[in-house]
Amino acid sequence: MRLLKGMLLVVMLVLGFDAAAREVPIADFFKDPEFTAISLSPDGKHMAVTVPQEDRTVLAVLRVADKGVVGKWDFGPDRHFREVYWVNNERLLFNVSFKTGRFDFETSKGDMYASNIDGTQRIDIPNGAYYNIVSLTPEDPRTILVERSVETSYLSKLDVYNGRLVTVATAPVEQGRFLVDHERNPRYVWGEMNDGTNVTYRRDGDKWTQVHRSERNGATYRPLGFAGDNRHVYMAKGIEGKPEAIVLLDSETREERQLSNNGTVSPSGLVWSSDRKTLLGVRYEDGIPYWDWVAGDHPETLAYAGLVKAFPGKAVSFLRPSDDGRYLALRAYSDRMPSEAYLFDRTSGKAEFLAGSMEWIKPAEMSEMKPISFKARDGLPLHGYITIPAGSNGKNLPLIINPHGGPHGPRDEWGFNPEVQLLANRGYAVLQVNYRGSGGYGNAFEGLGYRKWGTVMQDDLTDAVKWAVAQGIADPKRVCIYGASYGGYAALMSAVREPDLYRCTVGYVGVYDLDAQRSSDIGDHEAGRNYLKDVYPPTKAERVAQSPAYGVDRLKIPVMLVHGAKDVRVPIKNMNFLIDQMEKVGKQPEVVVVEPKEAHGFRDLQNNVNLYTKMLAFFDKYIGPGAKTAAAGSP
Repeated sequence: MRLLKGMLLVVMLVLGFDAAAREVPIADFFKDPEFTAISLSPDGKHMAVTVPQEDRTVLAVLRVADKGVVGKWDFGPDRHFREVYWVNNERLLFNVSFKTGRFDFETSKGDMYASNIDGTQRIDIPNGAYYNIVSLTPEDPRTILVERSVETSYLSKLDVYNGRLVTVATAPVEQGRFLVDHERNPRYVWGEMNDGTNVTYRRDGDKWTQVHRSERNGATYRPLGFAGDNRHVYMAKGIEGKPEAIVLLDSETREERQLSNNGTVSPSGLVWSSDRKTLLGVRYEDGIPYWDWVAGDHPETLAYAGLVKAFPGKAVSFLRPSDDGRYLALRAYSDRMPSEAYLFDRTSGKAEFLAGSMEWIKPAEMSEMKPISFKARDGLPLHGYITIPAGSNGKNLPLIINPHGGPHGPRDEWGFNPEVQLLANRGYAVLQVNYRGSGGYGNAFEGLGYRKWGTVMQDDLTDAVKWAVAQGIADPKRVCIYGASYGGYAALMSAVREPDLYRCTVGYVGVYDLDAQRSSDIGDHEAGRNYLKDVYPPTKAERVAQSPAYGVDRLKIPVMLVHGAKDVRVPIKNMNFLIDQMEKVGKQPEVVVVEPKEAHGFRDLQNNVNLYTKMLAFFDKYIGPGAKTAAAGSP
């Protein structure tokens, strides 16, 4: 018997099973990471690191050799570094953005600064945050090429020591991005018109010629960079809105040669040679991320490919290398391990660990996130992820389906997700699905969700749950749905449309009245208003039918609602209206959490601890180990 127990213990250790897995404290999942971004100086001697600190993000420049601090910047509460760019070895350019809620997009307040790495000679560049960086100008280290769109797109040369701006070119694109060749001549511009139309223009001499035009969810044709001969152009091309392929275009003959194509997803990242003249690799988020090396004979490709192989079971993303190609900076992560940063020296062949973002997380205590695929009821292929609690047999589990926010543009990806890992740590399987309308699968797939809120987009979630049940993963009597932002909308709409499928629902900063959402900050600019026009149901009757607040009479399950009083992305009147509608039919949410100082998602650590403590108690009550396994939807 003792021998048998010993053998079982060995098997459990080998397989990674732990029947008595530790409950990791909630705070461990939501503490500020040690860093959010790292960038390397052109000579590889310094690195710029952004570090979140409660209600702000600070920037520090460190020496690579000894990690000594050279300079530090802090712009106060709710201010964050959106982009940090090395202009030369002594000077940085950085945008400082404004963000109040965890799920908010960072918004510009017109603030861009340039500074020496020790903090001296700092200047404020008026309206600078509205500029995008296009290219360095090595022939003139004082300047950099930037672009700005104001009714049309402008390309300008910016002096980063005095802030002076000289216009180089204008183009007939309202929200455009420029591509310059290696002699810094503007050759292409692409982007969106305010009505969502996609356009691409080529410059011949001083004349712009349109070479592509399509609807918001149509075909794409985007220039990425010039080859070393200044003749061939790397392009991202999506025919009829399908996932983009990478092609090499001969700008003189107009002939194209395909270099890379996944077919299911569009590229999510690129790696260039240190001289920016050769595209080395294309990254795809198809299940577990991988690299397609398109320049296999380039000496730097061998180094990059070798680094990917050096991190088995992990995804690797690369940062801009040193100008001479000696130093390669990278980040490695997995579903169970938060991001870690490394610096590889091609001369010595050694990789140096720089920093871990959340070193207190123990990968052995986390759960595996597995890519999945299935077909929706209309035959559309869908993809997503299932996270199975560590130590379980993966069968007949309580399930939480967690639709992502957005909905159009964002998608769920493989990697460390604190929220998912917390739920799995407490014994729940977590299902994430990239329903139609999600980003990353081509414009056509995203367009399938336009004006389909609450209808076929919800059917995709229902079909995902039924898939998990059919696979034997989910106990059909123990399923709840939880989401934030659009995910909160989907959580409540699913409970309205499928009242017998779920045991409970949680809406976090969710949209519950589509007309109320028109007063959000999305409508503050023309592009946002046009976006809502394209994606929202066009008639009042449709918006009512597709709003959860008007279907509360069909609710059969307990409801938990969470909101921040200062939310401008999804104003709290969404939640208040939903509660009013529930009360009209004699119902009320079981749990309501409102934080007066929070916005679109909670940032404060203690507020998050309180929120997830209540959320876990809510799930435990209805689908946890001690919950009654009555039929789903039963009161």
